[in-house]
Amino acid sequence: MSGTTHPGGAKTFAGFGFGPIQSALFLYEASRSGNFSRFAVVDVDRELIAAVRGNGGRYTVNIARPDRIDQAVVEGVELFDSRDAAEARAFVRVVAVADEMCTALPSVSVYTAGGESSVAGLLASGLASRAGTARESLPTVVYTAENNNHAAEILRGHLEGRIPAEVGKNVQFLNTVIGKMSGVISDPAAIERLGLAPVAPGFGRAVLVEEFNRILISRIDLPRFRRGVEVFVEKDDLLPFEEAKLYGHNAIHALIGYLADLKGYTNIAEAGADVWIMAAARKAFVEESGAALIRRHSALGDPLFTPKGYAGYAEDLLTRMTNPHLNDQVERVGRDHLRKLGIDDRLYGTMVLALEQEVEPRHLALGAAAGIVSMIRRADSLPSAPRYLPTSASGISGDALKRMLWELWGDSPQRERFGEALVHRTAEALRTLEEEGLVGP
Repeated sequence: MSGTTHPGGAKTFAGFGFGPIQSALFLYEASRSGNFSRFAVVDVDRELIAAVRGNGGRYTVNIARPDRIDQAVVEGVELFDSRDAAEARAFVRVVAVADEMCTALPSVSVYTAGGESSVAGLLASGLASRAGTARESLPTVVYTAENNNHAAEILRGHLEGRIPAEVGKNVQFLNTVIGKMSGVISDPAAIERLGLAPVAPGFGRAVLVEEFNRILISRIDLPRFRRGVEVFVEKDDLLPFEEAKLYGHNAIHALIGYLADLKGYTNIAEAGADVWIMAAARKAFVEESGAALIRRHSALGDPLFTPKGYAGYAEDLLTRMTNPHLNDQVERVGRDHLRKLGIDDRLYGTMVLALEQEVEPRHLALGAAAGIVSMIRRADSLPSAPRYLPTSASGISGDALKRMLWELWGDSPQRERFGEALVHRTAEALRTLEEEGLVGP
């Protein structure tokens, strides 16, 4: 065990959702800070809630370091079931006194799911109850961790008209850029092989996260407020860093995953030992994604958007992504093809950015082409396969490729501007993959 974290200070932390980002990042860091005396989280997973409650409010996270996996225990956590009316009311009372809160949910669409017991409903009720009390002026921040560039604005919008103005002016919703890799392991063989500790004794799931914790958040402008979770880094404008996450981290992670899939690897760590894959990933990261982002954001003056800064960012991430202790599965990285091959998403979105900045995305195109091959090979598992999806990854004509991508991208303005160029570069990349012997009958 790397240690146990204990409540210490006077603040209250409240969380919505008890997945790995909440449990192994926000709650974990809040507990480690020593600035909080109460930790409360609401969730809908009754089995998970019962397991942590049965363990006296303690849970374990597994932390993948470069050379080993450690365990850490977080203590003193109260869990509430939002589907139980009495527990939902009890959690509203927590929201009423919370200093820092975090939503860590599958997507922003979950904010309003469940009516009054939804995230928006519980937040509105708890914050509204502050009106006319000593807590009316309590400065409070709400971190939104849904991997959406505008999550904070969306959540705040759901609360418009539901919170008195005197309360609302003291509450700030913050966007986040979370580059921490994490997951839940439920395969008993993998848990045993990696030596993982379950969330709670006898529970069949384990949380595994990397040790990285340099999380970026919106600049806080509340007077008299001092963060209890002190490790986060505030930025005046998060958008450039969100783009570095999507067009750098996410794009290259997907590129490695799809190329690894073509080579028959099952774990991203195997790709880390493949000279050809890592050379392509490094060139795509530094010479294409990096070159484009530096051209776009160099005027910001941030060290990240310099050749030296971005090269360091790339090398750090390439090492972290291929950490064997993280147990990152190729199948997991590549799933959800229809979204990840969208024209505004990680691979084609980065290619669009590169073309806008007059950077040639040749290696990024290899990742996109590999993603298309992966999608074709898994047509039967797609929730809704494109009508024009080729039946074979071998010898795809330019016209067939264009029909499929046009269907996938819809009537996007980016398709009108860059669609032909993207198709051309993808077709060239497919030929390169065929020459490498990675695509064939």
